[in-house]
Amino acid sequence: MATERALPRRAVAESVGSAALVAVVVGSGLHASGLSDDIGVRLLANSLASAIGLGLLIALFAPVSGAHLNPVVTLCVWWTRRRARDGLTGREVVVYIAAQLAGAVAGALLAEAMFGRAPGSWSTQVRSDGHLLLGETVATAGLVLLIQGLDRIGRASLTPVAVAAYIGAAIWFTSSGSFANPAATVGRSLTDSFTGIAPASLPGFIAAQLVGGLVGAGLANLLYGRRPPGAEPAAG
Repeated sequence: MATERALPRRAVAESVGSAALVAVVVGSGLHASGLSDDIGVRLLANSLASAIGLGLLIALFAPVSGAHLNPVVTLCVWWTRRRARDGLTGREVVVYIAAQLAGAVAGALLAEAMFGRAPGSWSTQVRSDGHLLLGETVATAGLVLLIQGLDRIGRASLTPVAVAAYIGAAIWFTSSGSFANPAATVGRSLTDSFTGIAPASLPGFIAAQLVGGLVGAGLANLLYGRRPPGAEPAAG
């Protein structure tokens, strides 16, 4: 199981996976912007690339680290498995989240460099309106509910496809564009493109994501009950 592998190896998987995820999101957005002035075409290209990339990354890294690639997912996994022998410890949670944040920042800088842009420019895309924060709460709640629900009904093997499909849809049906990931949100503050988010908007978005995680976990517990002992953890 992923939790039995050495922590440094799992940390590397979380960091590389998070870097690749943000590079896919930011890079596809930059490429789409260079090919079309139509915002709808840009969003379609970005959502397809992001969904496909995320699904592949979960499938690739799940056997190593669980492929959380998201601090909210890590916190939810820790909370639901805190009494299990193979659950994450507090130290492992800190290492996972640090690796995810470092990877997300590296991924954004890599994407900028790949497209000939000077890495390290802060985003100017302000995303602080209340309806955007509501959309981000909904997006994250749905993601956590999906991952936790599949885990509790014994369908965790469907997570790569299911999460990819959900994110692809949520990019369109939520007002926020479904960042749904604090680490990726921090990384995306380092790209001044349509996939970016201004640093001043980070606290509100991350708070909305954490609230969404609580809502999603609460709904999973209400709908499916507690996680059965010995079940495999779901990736996300």
